[in-house]
Amino acid sequence: MDARYRLMVPVTVPPLLVAAVASMHPSPLTVENAEHWQMAHTILLFLFPLVALGPWLVARRVSPAAGVLVGIVAYVYATAYTTLDILAGIAGGAIKAAEAGGLGIIFPVAQKFELVGGIALVAASALSVGVVSRALGWRVLPGGVLVLVGAWVHWQEHVYPFWGAASMVMLAAGWGWLAWHLTAPARTPSSDAART
Repeated sequence: MDARYRLMVPVTVPPLLVAAVASMHPSPLTVENAEHWQMAHTILLFLFPLVALGPWLVARRVSPAAGVLVGIVAYVYATAYTTLDILAGIAGGAIKAAEAGGLGIIFPVAQKFELVGGIALVAASALSVGVVSRALGWRVLPGGVLVLVGAWVHWQEHVYPFWGAASMVMLAAGWGWLAWHLTAPARTPSSDAART
Protein backbone atom coordinates (compact mmCIF):
# COMPACT_ATOMS: atom_id res chain seq x y z
CA MET A 1 0.00 0.00 0.00
CA ASP A 2 1.51 3.33 -0.99
CA ALA A 3 1.86 6.37 1.29
CA ARG A 4 -1.31 7.98 -0.05
CA TYR A 5 -3.55 5.11 1.02
CA ARG A 6 -1.67 4.53 4.28
CA LEU A 7 -2.81 8.03 5.25
CA MET A 8 -6.24 8.05 3.60
CA VAL A 9 -7.52 4.78 5.05
CA PRO A 10 -7.11 5.62 8.77
CA VAL A 11 -8.51 9.15 8.35
CA THR A 12 -11.58 8.16 6.29
CA VAL A 13 -12.65 4.67 7.40
CA PRO A 14 -13.36 5.39 11.10
CA PRO A 15 -15.80 8.27 10.45
CA LEU A 16 -17.49 6.23 7.71
CA LEU A 17 -17.98 3.33 10.15
CA VAL A 18 -19.41 5.75 12.73
CA ALA A 19 -21.72 7.12 10.03
CA ALA A 20 -22.95 3.59 9.27
CA VAL A 21 -23.79 2.96 12.93
CA ALA A 22 -25.24 6.47 13.30
CA SER A 23 -27.61 5.89 10.41
CA MET A 24 -29.26 3.17 12.52
CA HIS A 25 -29.06 5.03 15.85
CA PRO A 26 -32.48 5.19 17.52
CA SER A 27 -33.75 8.55 18.67
CA PRO A 28 -35.11 9.32 21.20
CA LEU A 29 -34.22 6.69 23.78
CA THR A 30 -37.30 4.68 24.75
CA VAL A 31 -37.90 1.45 26.64
CA GLU A 32 -38.67 -0.23 23.30
CA ASN A 33 -35.37 0.72 21.63
CA ALA A 34 -33.13 0.72 24.73
CA GLU A 35 -31.32 -2.49 23.81
CA HIS A 36 -30.70 -1.24 20.25
CA TRP A 37 -29.46 2.08 21.70
CA GLN A 38 -27.12 0.23 24.07
CA MET A 39 -25.75 -2.03 21.31
CA ALA A 40 -25.15 0.92 18.96
CA HIS A 41 -23.15 2.69 21.65
CA THR A 42 -21.21 -0.45 22.51
CA ILE A 43 -20.06 -0.56 18.87
CA LEU A 44 -19.40 3.19 18.86
CA LEU A 45 -17.25 2.81 21.97
CA PHE A 46 -14.61 1.18 19.75
CA LEU A 47 -15.06 3.62 16.85
CA PHE A 48 -15.24 7.11 18.37
CA PRO A 49 -11.59 7.15 19.53
CA LEU A 50 -10.48 6.28 15.99
CA VAL A 51 -12.11 9.48 14.66
CA ALA A 52 -9.31 11.32 16.50
CA LEU A 53 -6.79 9.82 14.06
CA GLY A 54 -7.89 12.22 11.29
CA PRO A 55 -6.68 15.50 12.75
CA TRP A 56 -3.62 13.93 14.35
CA LEU A 57 -2.33 12.02 11.33
CA VAL A 58 -2.94 14.90 8.93
CA ALA A 59 -1.25 17.51 11.15
CA ARG A 60 1.64 15.16 11.91
CA ARG A 61 2.24 14.69 8.20
CA VAL A 62 2.89 18.44 7.85
CA SER A 63 4.63 19.21 11.14
CA PRO A 64 5.74 16.87 13.93
CA ALA A 65 5.35 19.69 16.48
CA ALA A 66 1.82 20.48 15.30
CA GLY A 67 1.12 16.76 15.33
CA VAL A 68 1.94 16.62 19.04
CA LEU A 69 -0.38 19.53 19.87
CA VAL A 70 -3.21 18.25 17.67
CA GLY A 71 -2.65 14.73 19.03
CA ILE A 72 -3.14 15.95 22.59
CA VAL A 73 -6.35 17.80 21.73
CA ALA A 74 -7.61 14.86 19.65
CA TYR A 75 -6.88 12.59 22.62
CA VAL A 76 -9.16 14.79 24.75
CA TYR A 77 -11.92 14.23 22.18
CA ALA A 78 -11.30 10.46 22.18
CA THR A 79 -11.38 10.25 25.97
CA ALA A 80 -14.41 12.51 26.41
CA TYR A 81 -16.44 10.76 23.70
CA THR A 82 -15.56 7.35 25.12
CA THR A 83 -16.85 8.51 28.49
CA LEU A 84 -19.97 9.99 26.89
CA ASP A 85 -20.58 6.67 25.14
CA ILE A 86 -20.21 4.67 28.35
CA LEU A 87 -22.53 6.94 30.32
CA ALA A 88 -25.27 8.10 27.96
CA GLY A 89 -24.98 5.25 25.49
CA ILE A 90 -24.28 2.01 27.31
CA ALA A 91 -25.38 2.85 30.85
CA GLY A 92 -28.28 5.01 29.65
CA GLY A 93 -29.54 2.18 27.46
CA ALA A 94 -29.21 -0.32 30.31
CA ILE A 95 -31.07 1.94 32.74
CA LYS A 96 -33.84 2.63 30.26
CA ALA A 97 -34.16 -1.08 29.43
CA ALA A 98 -34.55 -1.77 33.17
CA GLU A 99 -37.07 1.08 33.37
CA ALA A 100 -35.08 2.56 36.23
CA GLY A 101 -35.12 6.31 36.82
CA GLY A 102 -31.39 7.00 36.64
CA LEU A 103 -31.32 8.81 33.27
CA GLY A 104 -31.79 12.14 35.03
CA ILE A 105 -28.54 11.48 36.88
CA ILE A 106 -26.44 10.04 34.03
CA PHE A 107 -27.40 12.25 31.07
CA PRO A 108 -26.35 15.58 32.64
CA VAL A 109 -22.93 14.11 33.51
CA ALA A 110 -22.61 12.63 30.01
CA GLN A 111 -23.50 15.99 28.43
CA LYS A 112 -20.49 17.59 30.12
CA PHE A 113 -18.24 15.05 28.41
CA GLU A 114 -20.02 15.65 25.12
CA LEU A 115 -19.27 19.38 25.47
CA VAL A 116 -15.57 18.78 26.21
CA GLY A 117 -15.28 16.19 23.44
CA GLY A 118 -17.11 18.32 20.90
CA ILE A 119 -14.96 21.36 21.60
CA ALA A 120 -11.82 19.21 21.48
CA LEU A 121 -12.73 17.72 18.08
CA VAL A 122 -13.48 21.16 16.63
CA ALA A 123 -10.22 22.53 18.08
CA ALA A 124 -8.09 19.59 16.90
CA SER A 125 -9.68 19.81 13.46
CA ALA A 126 -9.18 23.58 13.22
CA LEU A 127 -5.54 23.29 14.27
CA SER A 128 -4.92 20.49 11.79
CA VAL A 129 -6.69 22.27 8.93
CA GLY A 130 -4.72 25.41 9.74
CA VAL A 131 -1.41 23.57 9.57
CA VAL A 132 -2.31 21.90 6.27
CA SER A 133 -3.67 25.14 4.78
CA ARG A 134 -0.50 26.96 5.67
CA ALA A 135 1.58 24.26 4.01
CA LEU A 136 -0.53 23.67 0.89
CA GLY A 137 -2.58 26.82 0.38
CA TRP A 138 -6.01 27.23 -1.16
CA ARG A 139 -6.24 23.84 -2.86
CA VAL A 140 -7.13 22.25 0.48
CA LEU A 141 -10.00 24.68 1.16
CA PRO A 142 -12.84 22.27 0.18
CA GLY A 143 -11.48 19.56 2.47
CA GLY A 144 -10.85 22.02 5.28
CA VAL A 145 -14.40 23.35 5.08
CA LEU A 146 -15.83 19.81 5.12
CA VAL A 147 -13.73 18.93 8.17
CA LEU A 148 -14.67 22.05 10.12
CA VAL A 149 -18.38 21.83 9.29
CA GLY A 150 -18.36 18.08 10.00
CA ALA A 151 -16.68 18.56 13.40
CA TRP A 152 -19.12 21.33 14.33
CA VAL A 153 -22.19 19.35 13.24
CA HIS A 154 -20.93 16.27 15.11
CA TRP A 155 -20.61 18.35 18.26
CA GLN A 156 -24.13 19.71 17.83
CA GLU A 157 -25.90 16.56 16.62
CA HIS A 158 -23.77 13.74 18.10
CA VAL A 159 -24.62 10.64 16.01
CA TYR A 160 -28.36 10.98 15.68
CA PRO A 161 -29.74 10.45 12.19
CA PHE A 162 -29.62 12.35 9.75
CA TRP A 163 -27.14 15.09 10.66
CA GLY A 164 -25.01 13.02 13.04
CA ALA A 165 -24.31 10.45 10.35
CA ALA A 166 -23.82 13.22 7.77
CA SER A 167 -21.23 14.88 10.02
CA MET A 168 -19.11 11.74 9.91
CA VAL A 169 -19.38 11.53 6.12
CA MET A 170 -18.24 15.17 5.96
CA LEU A 171 -15.28 14.37 8.21
CA ALA A 172 -14.32 11.36 6.10
CA ALA A 173 -14.56 13.35 2.86
CA GLY A 174 -12.67 16.31 4.30
CA TRP A 175 -9.86 14.27 5.85
CA GLY A 176 -9.67 12.25 2.64
CA TRP A 177 -9.33 15.45 0.58
CA LEU A 178 -6.56 16.73 2.85
CA ALA A 179 -4.77 13.37 2.91
CA TRP A 180 -4.97 13.12 -0.89
CA HIS A 181 -3.33 16.52 -1.32
CA LEU A 182 -0.76 15.89 1.40
CA THR A 183 0.41 12.74 -0.32
CA ALA A 184 0.36 14.06 -3.89
CA PRO A 185 3.65 13.49 -5.70
CA ALA A 186 5.86 16.55 -5.50
CA ARG A 187 5.75 18.63 -8.66
CA THR A 188 9.11 19.73 -9.94
CA PRO A 189 9.98 22.00 -12.87
CA SER A 190 11.25 18.96 -14.80
CA SER A 191 8.00 17.01 -14.27
CA ASP A 192 5.97 20.05 -15.39
CA ALA A 193 8.15 20.44 -18.51
CA ALA A 194 7.68 16.77 -19.36
CA ARG A 195 3.90 17.26 -19.42
CA THR A 196 4.05 20.08 -21.99
